[in-house]
Amino acid sequence: MKVRALTLAILTSLSASAVAADSVDPLKKAFIDDSKVNLQFRLRYEDADVDTVDNQNQTTLRTRLTYQTGDIYNLFALTEIDDVRSTDNEALIADYEYTQINQAFIGYRGPAETLVKYGRQRILLDNQRFVGGVGFRQNEQTYDAFSVKNTAIENLTAYYSYVNNVNRIFPEGSGKEEHKNETSLLNINYKAGEITNMTGYAYLIDNINVAAFSTDTYGVRAAGKLKLDAIKLSYEAEYAQQSEGGDNPTSYTANYYKLGAGVGFGAFGAKVGYEVLGSDDGKAGFITPLATLHAFNGWTDKFLFGGKGNWENGLVDTHVVLTAKLAGLKLLAKYHKFDSDFGDIDMGQEWGVAATYPFAKHYSVGVKYASFSGADAGYGFSNDTDKLWLTLQAKY
Repeated sequence: MKVRALTLAILTSLSASAVAADSVDPLKKAFIDDSKVNLQFRLRYEDADVDTVDNQNQTTLRTRLTYQTGDIYNLFALTEIDDVRSTDNEALIADYEYTQINQAFIGYRGPAETLVKYGRQRILLDNQRFVGGVGFRQNEQTYDAFSVKNTAIENLTAYYSYVNNVNRIFPEGSGKEEHKNETSLLNINYKAGEITNMTGYAYLIDNINVAAFSTDTYGVRAAGKLKLDAIKLSYEAEYAQQSEGGDNPTSYTANYYKLGAGVGFGAFGAKVGYEVLGSDDGKAGFITPLATLHAFNGWTDKFLFGGKGNWENGLVDTHVVLTAKLAGLKLLAKYHKFDSDFGDIDMGQEWGVAATYPFAKHYSVGVKYASFSGADAGYGFSNDTDKLWLTLQAKY
């Protein structure tokens, strides 16, 4: 009798659970119960002081609303809307008024740890040296793409995307806001602990609007960290070779390489780096048109070169970075010495400092300053430049 009673109780419980499960509305569960909503505000004041040009300053506020559904039959969707209001539009400051869809894609969580996305999406590969989102600017760079990421093999991440449009940081009507593409991005990363992080990549950029941005780039990257008692050591090494791609009218071959080493002790750290975006004897240079350029080669953005990130003579960047964390305050100081890879041109030097402080869980405040000087005269980047940024962010 006890066994029968227990069996009856279990069957009754299972039946009730099944009825409850059947009564759940999958659409309500995906679009309401399991959905996620995020709201961000970023208020920024930027001041740009360039020799021979009147001082310019601007205040902008970006509001970002992100909505992601829960899964329904392994499908989900994400929509993200950005709005930027500005006190003015200044030629030296690359933030503009706009309202647009920053991301809008459908995702599918497939078998064997596979994630598929189709639509407008954020693509950030490795340290964003070749493919990134320019996240520092108020208008982020996103991609209209089909992408697949697989993590079925332990410690291995394989990523591929086909990009048919790059949504750049420039405003509507400028003629620079979108670049049509037929681009393939392949990135395979193997990570086994902190000491070994290796990546092989092939970025085959075919830019329909600007043929000079079309390149075929193949490279390898290694980075890692090693802890010896209280001392932390880090390293990075990278090499890539680039040639013309798509309908690029210039035939060339240029190399990229970077070496870096760092040491940390407690709350303090120091890094040294040597980066070369090479030149093919002054005919053409190694370019990075999809990169987060602001994060590399100085904060004053002297070497954007129209979005290419390099010029025909190449760029050599020798730099030192110091960091510290004190009572929640993050401090950073950088120094760069720039030279050409071809032609023995002094391309100047830059130093910069930054401080960021998060508080009250949802908020952070930051200040950043950079000063560029000392370049050989007669080039488009030779004017001394100082820039200041004050930023307040809130995330909910």
